[in-house]
Amino acid sequence: MNATPYRLDPTGGCPHAANARLLAQGAVTPVVMPGEVAGMAVLGHDALRDFLAHPDVAKNAQHFTALSDGRIPDGWPLRTFATVHGMTTADDADHRRLRSLVSKAFTARRVEALRPRIETVTAGLLDRLAEAAARSGDAVADLRRHFALPLPLGVICELLGVEETYQDRLHHLSQQVVATDISPEAAMAANRELLEVLTTIAADRARHPGDDLVSALIAARDEGGDRLSQPELIGTMVLLIIAGHETTLNLLTNAVRALCAHRDQLGHLRAGRADWSDVVEETLRWDSPVSYFPFRYPTRDLTVGGTLIPKGTPVLAGYSAAGRDTKAHGPDADRFDITRVPAAKHLSLGHGPHYCLGAPLARMEATIALEALFTRFPDLDLAVPKEDLARHASFVGNSVRTLPVRLGGQGVS
Repeated sequence: MNATPYRLDPTGGCPHAANARLLAQGAVTPVVMPGEVAGMAVLGHDALRDFLAHPDVAKNAQHFTALSDGRIPDGWPLRTFATVHGMTTADDADHRRLRSLVSKAFTARRVEALRPRIETVTAGLLDRLAEAAARSGDAVADLRRHFALPLPLGVICELLGVEETYQDRLHHLSQQVVATDISPEAAMAANRELLEVLTTIAADRARHPGDDLVSALIAARDEGGDRLSQPELIGTMVLLIIAGHETTLNLLTNAVRALCAHRDQLGHLRAGRADWSDVVEETLRWDSPVSYFPFRYPTRDLTVGGTLIPKGTPVLAGYSAAGRDTKAHGPDADRFDITRVPAAKHLSLGHGPHYCLGAPLARMEATIALEALFTRFPDLDLAVPKEDLARHASFVGNSVRTLPVRLGGQGVS
């Protein structure tokens, strides 16, 4: 294990160089989070896989010793990850109850039924991307803003029954919630406003129910009993809004960056040596949309990867590190290769009972979007050097803030 705690940079940045240094010393490392809060991060692929599925690892913040002792202030930027009411902070029967209320919307059959709608939305967004590039005068547009963001955000909001007028605000507030460099005052204000907006949306769906997930959750709440409380309703909406678009947004952005930087991989696609699902899986492994995800807590002193993690420690899942662990992926783990054999294995969508419920939807959205994008704009490339792309101000999300691309001659209106 690393003897010196790794001080996580609240401003984010590219995680891979630091991950490689830490992995060379061990699969688990002590970390210092904002506010001098001590924790641990599990970085090695095998250690993380085992930790995520371990029966003595909990998600409920009642097991977070420093929080229970009153040592975590209200404005701590990571507090929402611990205290939001929903699937991500529930264990055992409570987790199964909450997950069952949402899972029907994400079955393979339900997701597949969304394919025509996703294809239609994708085509419309490609038109808007071309229009934005044409307005710029040099065929350059921000792909993240005009394509990678509105696709997953629009789809999840449609599923939930959230009107389009709320979408920009919800994305802004989501980014505030996952930011790790935010001030205590701004963090509390963002969380307060997010809860207010979602409460307003829920009240509107209660008055005008429809064939959407929020209406179904409200019906479960109003049936009485212990199926769903009001805080759990709002907490579930927080989870679905944020996880339902931020992860896929980063996945699409990172995949386009990777393909532009590795033009030979586009050749593999055109020659039929790989398909677009291979691009999605390799991107998830090589440049995970989430770098360090909070939190899990051992319910007893636990040895992971040869390192003792004391009971009640807040533990981060180091997905971006696990994706390039040479012990799991071979000596060329830091190479982007969509023809990798064996095919990319990764933990970027989780593992165990908290495996990402929206994984099939994220995979479908990304596969459809990437194929349509590079079919329409086969010469698409970055409009600035990759080193000039500003990173997210977060060590949770792993991507860049903008992605200026030059579309090339074909398909630009």
